[in-house]
Amino acid sequence: MEITINDNTLYYEIHGNSEGKTIFFIHGAPGLGDCRSDIKAFEALGDTYRLVFIDMRGSGRSEGKPPFTHEQWTADIEALRQELVGERIKILGGSYGGFLTLEYALRYPDSITHVLLRDTAPSNNFDHLSIDRALESDLPGVSEEKLRKLFEGRVDSNEELKEMFAAIQPLYTVKYDEAAVKQRIESIYYRYQTHNFAFSHNKPNFNLVNDLEKIKVPTLVTVGRHDWITPVICSEIIADKVPQSKLVIFENSGHSPQIEENEAYISLVRQFLVETN
Repeated sequence: MEITINDNTLYYEIHGNSEGKTIFFIHGAPGLGDCRSDIKAFEALGDTYRLVFIDMRGSGRSEGKPPFTHEQWTADIEALRQELVGERIKILGGSYGGFLTLEYALRYPDSITHVLLRDTAPSNNFDHLSIDRALESDLPGVSEEKLRKLFEGRVDSNEELKEMFAAIQPLYTVKYDEAAVKQRIESIYYRYQTHNFAFSHNKPNFNLVNDLEKIKVPTLVTVGRHDWITPVICSEIIADKVPQSKLVIFENSGHSPQIEENEAYISLVRQFLVETN
């Protein structure tokens, strides 16, 4: 479905129990990500909850009118909440979507009942760990020059973004499925301008560490033990700072425990939401 929010058309899907409480899902990788992966991972929650999946402004099938700022993206989430739900929501964000979920919780505290975070970070202070990990892997096509170009938002085209993203895929999971990765790489909606803005304008100044104590709702913080791009220490800092938080580390996962250990992940989310209702 499509809806015009803040003068920009957003693509979204609603799944699950129309009578249930609503969970919004915020995908990561602006300019690369969209809601399809979250639908695959979390559709099972639809027996209990109403699930709202969104392609964020400038990503996936949504229109791409600038700006691609955290302020604009969180304003889009809030406007969509008001339009579709009206009442408070639970919000789950992964990776860069976790950045936006944290920002949303701080900007719109009266709009949420729960925060769920997956493999994300509270600041931009850990990129050096990710770059070091990638370089240590000795993967073909991975160089410091290309990594810094990707991390600093200096990609020149959708073709280059595709090439760079494909090269680092073995870093993301504990078990690498080459055929599945190739299929995914070909299915992505590449939007290099969105990626560049997010990584060159937003990320350099991203630091919420000193504000995390202001999040006053139950917060689930999860991360894969082998996550290379948002290492475990990032989630540990969030859990340490957010008062009502629970940290769970998935020992057999990389950046996507919601996929790599799906059954256990869904079970954890169910249990957490029931216990903190």
